[in-house]
Amino acid sequence: MQILPKTGFQGLIQNWQSDLLAAISVSFVALPLALGIALASGVPPMAGLLSAVIGGVVTTFFRGSHLAINGPAAGLITVVLGSIMALDDGSGQALNYVLAAIMVSGGLQVIFGLLKLGRYADIFHPTVIKGILAAIGIIIIAKQIHLALGTGVKSTSVVSDLTGVFTHFKDINPFVAVISLMGLILLLFASRISYKIFHFLPAPTWVLALAIPLVYAFNFFDPHSLDFFGRAYEVGPELLVSVPDNVLDAIAHPNFSKIGTLPFWVSVLSICMVSSIASLASSKAVDRLDPYKRKTDLNKDLIGIGMSTMVSGALGGLPIVTVIVRSSVNVHNHAKTKWSNLYHGLILIAFILLLAPVIQQIPLSALAILLVYTGFKLASPKVVKSIFKQGPEQLVFFFGTIIIVIFTDILVGIFGGLALALLTHLVMVKVSVRRFFTMIFNSGSNLFENKDGTYTMKIMGIANFLGFMNIDNLLEQVPAKMKVEIDFSEAKLVDLAVLELVHDFRRAYELTGGEVTLNGLDKHVSLSNHKLALKILKTDEIRLSSREISLKQRAEVHNWKFDPTVSEDIDYLQTFYYFKSRLIEFKSNSISNIDGDYSWEICDLTFDEGASIALEEFHITLCVLKLPFEIPKFTIEKKGLYDKYLHLTDHKDIDYVSYDNFCKSHIVKVESEDRMTDFLNKGLKTYLEGSELHHLESNGEAILIFNKNLRLAQIKEHAAIIGCAENLIRLMNTE
Repeated sequence: MQILPKTGFQGLIQNWQSDLLAAISVSFVALPLALGIALASGVPPMAGLLSAVIGGVVTTFFRGSHLAINGPAAGLITVVLGSIMALDDGSGQALNYVLAAIMVSGGLQVIFGLLKLGRYADIFHPTVIKGILAAIGIIIIAKQIHLALGTGVKSTSVVSDLTGVFTHFKDINPFVAVISLMGLILLLFASRISYKIFHFLPAPTWVLALAIPLVYAFNFFDPHSLDFFGRAYEVGPELLVSVPDNVLDAIAHPNFSKIGTLPFWVSVLSICMVSSIASLASSKAVDRLDPYKRKTDLNKDLIGIGMSTMVSGALGGLPIVTVIVRSSVNVHNHAKTKWSNLYHGLILIAFILLLAPVIQQIPLSALAILLVYTGFKLASPKVVKSIFKQGPEQLVFFFGTIIIVIFTDILVGIFGGLALALLTHLVMVKVSVRRFFTMIFNSGSNLFENKDGTYTMKIMGIANFLGFMNIDNLLEQVPAKMKVEIDFSEAKLVDLAVLELVHDFRRAYELTGGEVTLNGLDKHVSLSNHKLALKILKTDEIRLSSREISLKQRAEVHNWKFDPTVSEDIDYLQTFYYFKSRLIEFKSNSISNIDGDYSWEICDLTFDEGASIALEEFHITLCVLKLPFEIPKFTIEKKGLYDKYLHLTDHKDIDYVSYDNFCKSHIVKVESEDRMTDFLNKGLKTYLEGSELHHLESNGEAILIFNKNLRLAQIKEHAAIIGCAENLIRLMNTE
C-alpha cells in the first residue's frame, strides 16, 4: 500500500529534499514567465516577480492543494491590461486603481471560500473555459508580436494587431527580431534537442540566457543606429527590461478612490471570476497528476489565493492563481508536499537579490516571444484537435466563445459561451425551452440502495453543466467502498462536463476500494468515440489501418488474441508508478497470450502528461507481463545526464530507494533492496543490464515494459517487446 507523505511541518521535515529539488526547476521556469507576464499586463516587470514570490511564500500557508504552484498567470494578462485601460483617467494613477481592484477581488475570493462556494466553479462548461483561454492566447499573441518583432505598432484592436504583422512587415527591426526568432526556435524544438547539457535548464531560461550575448553584440546599452541592407534601425536601453536596483522602489500602493464607479467593479468581477475559475480548474487538473491522488480542498484554495492576492495588490503585484505549467513541472520533478511552493518563492527572492543586474540585460523581445509562445499553446492546433476529438459540437462552444471575447470582453465571453452551449443543447434535445430547463433542474436523477447492498445512481433528464451540482451532490452521498452502478439509460442528453465529473469520481472512488460501473451509454449516439463526447452517432464497423492489419496477421500466425477496438479498461495500468502522475485515455490494438502460468498483453496506449496548456498527448506501445508469483516492486530506467552527474537525485521517491547493485548505466529504484537482490538471478540481471528497452517496472505481480521513445512501436519493435516478455518468462523460470 502506498504511504502518503506527511502533511504540515512533519511533511516539510520528511520531504524537504524532494520538494527543494522540484522547486529549483520550477523557479527557473517561473522567473522568465513572471517578468513577461508583468510586462504584457502593463505593469513594471518587478511586479511579476513580486507576485511569484507572494504566490509561494504567502499562499502556501493558507491553500488547500498539495502540489500546485501559485503565482501570476498569462490568463490574467488581458484582464489586468483591460482594467488599466478602463480605469485610466489621465491622472497617472491607473495602476494604483487596478491594485485596489485586485485587493477587492482577493477579498471576494476569501468570502467565497468561507461560504464554501469553491465547487460552484464547475458550473462553467469546460470547453467554454478553454475557449476563454484560447481567446486570451490570441490576444496575447496580438499584443506581443510587435514587441517581439520591434515594429513599434500599437493598436486597440486585436484584429488590427494581427493583420499589422503583414502590413508593417517592412518595419520589422532585424536586430530585435533575430532575438525573438532564436528564442522561438529554442521553444519549438527544445524537446528534440539531443544535447543533454541543454536539459539542465528549462527552455524559457535558455531563451533569456542566449539572448543576453546578442544584447552585448548589438550594444543595446547605448542609444544608436545599426545598418542592415542599407537601412538604419534604432536600438538602445529602451529595448531592455528595467528593474530598480533597490527592490523596495518597485512597491506600489492601491488607490481606492474609484471604488464607487462601475468600471472599478467590472474590473473587480473580471479579475475575481477569471482568476477563481482558472485557479480551481488548474487545482483539479493538478490533482489528476498527483501520484498519491490527493484531493484539493477547493474552498480552502480560494481562501489561500484570495489572501495572497490581497497581499499582492497591496504591494503592487498581480493577482495570484494556480498556474498549471509550473505545477506540472513541480509534479514531474517529484515534489511531495505543498512546501515546494514555499521553496520556489524563497528561491525567487534569492534570484531577485542576486540577479538584478542580469535581469536588466534581458531584452524585451525575448520575454515577448515567451508570451507569444505561451499564447500559441493556449490556442494551438493541438488544443483544437483535442476539443474536436471530444466531439464536433464542442468546437461550436469553443470558437463561439473565442469570437465573443475578441470582439467584446472576457465577462461577456464567459456568459456568451455558456449561452451558446445551452442553445446547442436545446437544439439537440428538441424540446420546448420550459421543458428544457425543467429536465435540467428537476431531472429526477436519484441514488438508491439495492436489496443486495449495492447502489444504483440513475441519471435522468438533461445532464449538462447546469445540472452539474445536483449530480455532484448525489455522488457525494455514495457510501465508501461499495459497488455502484451509474445508469445513463434514461438520460436525454449527457454533456462533457457531467461525463468528466463521473469519470473523475470513478477513478477516485476505486482508489479507495470501491467499484463503479457505467451503464446505458451504449444507448446514446455520438459524433466521436471519445469517452467525454455527447452521444449522437455510432457505427459498429471497424476499419483496420495497414499497421493494424499487420498486427492482426502476426497474432493469427502465433495463435494470439487480437482486439483492435478502443478500450477504457485501463485501471490496472494505473497501479504502476509511471502512470500515477499521467492520465491514461484509452488503449487499443491489444495482442494477448497465456504462456503456462504467465500471461502478457501488448497494446497501444494513449495518455496525457501535464494538464491544460502544459498537456502533451503521447501514444506508446507497451507490454504488461502478469506473473503467477510475487516479485519485488522496482523501476529500471537508463540514465540521462542529470542522473549521472547530479547525485542529489538519489533521494527517496514514492516509497522507493536507490538500488546500487546494478550496472552504472541504469537507475534502479526498489521498495526493498534485500528482496531485489534475492529476485535477480545471474541470468536475469545480465539480461536486464544489456536490454535496449528503456523502462521496466514492477508493481509486485506484473512487469511493465516499454521504450521511452514515446511513440507507437513499428512491427519489428513490437516483436522485440514481446521477445523481452518471453525472455523474462524463461529467465524467471530458471530459479
